[in-house]
Amino acid sequence: MNNSKTTPQLPENAYRELKSGETYQPLMPASAKPKEITPYSIIMGVVMAILFSAATAYLGLKVGQVFEAAIPIAILAVGIGSLAGKKNMLGQNVIIQSIGASSGVIVAGAIFTLPALYILHLEAGFWQIFLSSFVGGCLGILLLIPFRRYFVQEMHGKYPFPEATATTEVLVTGESAGKQTKLLAMSGLIGGLYDFIISTFGWWRDEVSTRMLDWGVALSDKYKMLFKINTGAAVLGLGYIIGLPYVSIICAGSFLVWFVIIPLVGYFAPGMTIGVGEGVTTLIGQMSPEEIFSHYARPLGIGGIAMAGIIGIIKSSGIIGRAVKLATQELGNKRTLIGETVRTEQDLSMKFILVGIIAALITTLVFFQFGVIHHWGQTAIALLIVFVIAFLFTTVAANAIAIVGSNPVSGMTLMTLILTSVVLVSVGIDGERGMMAAMIIGGVVCTALSMAGGFITDLKIGYWLGTTPKVQERWKFLGTFVSALTVAGVMIVLSKTYGFEGEGSLVAPQANAMAAVIKPLMEGGETPWILYAIGAILALILNFIKVPALPFALGMFIPLQLNTPLLVGGLISHFVGSRSKDETINKQRRDRGTLIASGFIAGGALMGVVSAILKFYNINFFASEWYASIASHWLSLAMYLLIILYFIWDAMKSSSLKK
Repeated sequence: MNNSKTTPQLPENAYRELKSGETYQPLMPASAKPKEITPYSIIMGVVMAILFSAATAYLGLKVGQVFEAAIPIAILAVGIGSLAGKKNMLGQNVIIQSIGASSGVIVAGAIFTLPALYILHLEAGFWQIFLSSFVGGCLGILLLIPFRRYFVQEMHGKYPFPEATATTEVLVTGESAGKQTKLLAMSGLIGGLYDFIISTFGWWRDEVSTRMLDWGVALSDKYKMLFKINTGAAVLGLGYIIGLPYVSIICAGSFLVWFVIIPLVGYFAPGMTIGVGEGVTTLIGQMSPEEIFSHYARPLGIGGIAMAGIIGIIKSSGIIGRAVKLATQELGNKRTLIGETVRTEQDLSMKFILVGIIAALITTLVFFQFGVIHHWGQTAIALLIVFVIAFLFTTVAANAIAIVGSNPVSGMTLMTLILTSVVLVSVGIDGERGMMAAMIIGGVVCTALSMAGGFITDLKIGYWLGTTPKVQERWKFLGTFVSALTVAGVMIVLSKTYGFEGEGSLVAPQANAMAAVIKPLMEGGETPWILYAIGAILALILNFIKVPALPFALGMFIPLQLNTPLLVGGLISHFVGSRSKDETINKQRRDRGTLIASGFIAGGALMGVVSAILKFYNINFFASEWYASIASHWLSLAMYLLIILYFIWDAMKSSSLKK
C-alpha cells in the first residue's frame, strides 16, 4: 500500500535502560501541543468505559478472570478514528484508552468482593456498590500519583510493563488499525453469537464432562474423579491471551486438586464427615467431587492465595520503602510541580492530591458511619484500616503490573478481609453487621489496589508517547465515576438474573472465597484454619522451588471447568506462534491470534450481558429439554472443536503477509 505518511516509531531507547547522561524523548515531544482533551475523546472514552465495564463484569463473575480492556479499547480507538478519517489522533487515543480502561480495574475491585454480600444473604444496594467502587478507585488514583515518576521514569527500562508495551504498540501502529478493527469486529461477532446461542437458546452446552459417558459416571461416583471443561468462546480467548506458561501453572494447581487430592480424600475417608466447612453433614463417600472440592479442597487454595500475597509484599518491601521515601520528599516540597517542569512531566499538584485524599476519606467516613457501621469509634477504626492497607499495598499492586502485567489483588484483598475481620470482631463488630462492614471495607481496598495497578499502565503508555500526565490523572476520575455507576447496575441485574451460588449461577470464585473466609470469623463458627495453613505451606514450598505461587493457588481455588479451557487457549497460542521457522511469521500469527482472542472475549462477554438482560425481563427462548439431553453434550463437543479449528485457521492466515 502506497502511503506518503511515514509510520511513527518509538525511539530506540524506549524499552531499554538509559545510558549515563542519556534521556528519553517521547514520540510527542514536550515542546509539542498535542490534542488530548476534545469532546470526541471524552465521549469515546465514556462509551468504552460503559461497554467494557458491562462486559468485564459478566465475564469476571462467570470465570473469575477479568480481562484487561486496555488493548481492545486501544484497537477500537485507533480503528474508529481511522475509519472516521480523523487526523493527529495519538494524544486523543491515549485519553480514550485511559478513560475506558477504568472499566476493567473498577470491575475487578467490585466483583472480587461485593458479590459476597449476596452470597452471605446481605442485600447490597446500588449506592453501596457504587460508593465502594468510586471511592476506592479515587483513592487508588490519588495514592499512586506521587509514585508515578519512580515507576515510569526513574525505573525506565528496568520494568517490562507487558500490557503497557502491547497497548503502546497498538496506538503507535494505528495506521494499520482499519484491518485490525475489522478482524476484531468479525471475531467478536463470531464469539458473541457462539456464546449467545449457548446462554439464550441452549442449542449446545457451555460445559461438558466425563459424566456424559457411563464409565465417567461410575468414575465420578466411585473414585471421585471427574473431568470438566467450559466450551465458551470467551474463556477460550482468555486462555490464549494469558498464554501457555501461565495457564500451565494454573492448571497444575487445578489438576493437583481434582485428580490427586479429591480422589485421595474420597478413597481414604468414605465413611467420615471431617469437621471443616460450613454445615458439613454428608459422609464423604456420598459427596460428589464438586462437594468435596467446595468443603475440603478449595480452602487449600484460599490459604495459598493469602500466602502468595504475603510473599509478594515481602519481595516488594524494598520498592515500597523507596516509593514511600519519594512520596515523602514530594509531599514535603512546598513548591508545586506544575509550571516548573516540562509538559510531559507535569503531575497534579500535591495540594490537589492531599485535598483529594482528605475528601475521599471524609466521603468514606460518612459512607461507613451512616451506611454500614453506625458507630463513630468503630467507623474511625474501619477508615484507618482502609487508608493504611490501601497506601501500603498500592505500590505492591503497581510493582506487580510493571513486572508481570498481573495484579495479585485478590490475594491481597483476602489478607485484608482476614485482618479486618479480626480487628472488627475485637472492637465489637460481628455477625451480619460485621460481615457487611468487612466486605464493604474489602471492596474499597480491593478497588483502590486494582486501580493503582491499572493506572500505572496508563501512565507508562503516556510517558512513552508524550502525553501530559496531569491530563491523564484528571480525566481518570471521570472513567472511574462512569465505570462505578455501570458495574453497580450490572451487578444488581446479574444477581437477580443468575445469582452467585448454586446450580446455574455465576461462579464469582473470588467473592465466594471471601464469603467462605469471613462468615466463620464473624459468626464464631468453625474456620478451617488447618486447611488454610496447609495451602499456605504449599505456597511457601512452591516459592522455594521457584514456581509462581499465586497462579498455582488460583488454579486450586477456581473450579476445574474454568481452568481447562484456559489450557486449551494457551495450547492454541503456543501452536499458532511456533509452527513456522520464520519468527516474523510466528509473531504475525501470534498478534493476529491476540486480536481474534480479544474479539472472542469482548463479544462473548457483551452477549452474556445481553442474554442476562433478556432473562431479567423473563424473555425466554431456552430449549431446556434439548439442553438436558446427551445429544446436546455431543453437539457441544463438535461446536467447541469447530470454533477451535476456526481460531487456528484464522490466526494462521497471517502467514500470507510475508512478502
